[in-house]
Amino acid sequence: MSPVRGGCLCGAVRFSIDAPPLWTAYCHCRSCRRATGAPVAAFVGAAASSVTFTAGTRAIHESSPGVRRGFCASCGTPLTYESDEVPGEVHFFTGTCDDPDSLPPALHVWCEAALAWFDTDDALVRHARGSGRLDKG
Repeated sequence: MSPVRGGCLCGAVRFSIDAPPLWTAYCHCRSCRRATGAPVAAFVGAAASSVTFTAGTRAIHESSPGVRRGFCASCGTPLTYESDEVPGEVHFFTGTCDDPDSLPPALHVWCEAALAWFDTDDALVRHARGSGRLDKG
């Protein structure tokens, strides 16, 4: 697989993931919805050792104890999620990737928190909470 590349809206922050993604998923938790302003967040999980920021530096906000969210300080684009619960991983919002069509979500997590009016109408596996290392709470 080719490296996954992406960045923020203004181009100030760019990244490269130089190993195959660990997983792809939709997250329905309230924190991810609030962080993105969207009814669901789509993520690509990457080993931190495979991630390089090729331009700029992320600003980091600790959104809750042990959870860090990275974003572009210039344009505000949310970029990453990192947690003490899943050390060694960086989770990128799929929409920040240059080719998001190549990274379809494989499952849903935190479905117990999903908005009642939002339905993806797919056949993917759904977890009420997290799934193993994707469990954020």
